[in-house]
Amino acid sequence: MQKRSIQRGRPVGTTTYDADAAIAFGAAVREERTNQGIAQETLAHLAGIERSHMGKIERGEHVPTLPLILKIARALKCSSAHLMALTETKLAERPPSKSAD
Repeated sequence: MQKRSIQRGRPVGTTTYDADAAIAFGAAVREERTNQGIAQETLAHLAGIERSHMGKIERGEHVPTLPLILKIARALKCSSAHLMALTETKLAERPPSKSAD
């Protein structure tokens, strides 16, 4: 029996971007930010990221990494679990987007 080599990384043609999750997370961040009366630019500054990057996150154009989610939660003075719960609620409210297969 021949041993197969393990290739690192994602298989060719796959992506980690999930539009539904990205849009729901962005909506959760925007909702929490506006409920607290914080401007987008202020939140970006508190989280230590560029304002344009924060805008992309809120619009669902970018999926943040775990460290960035933790920074955003800290800047909003809430837990990352709270942001994830809001995200899950938003996902449940949205019909799934159709993928172009």
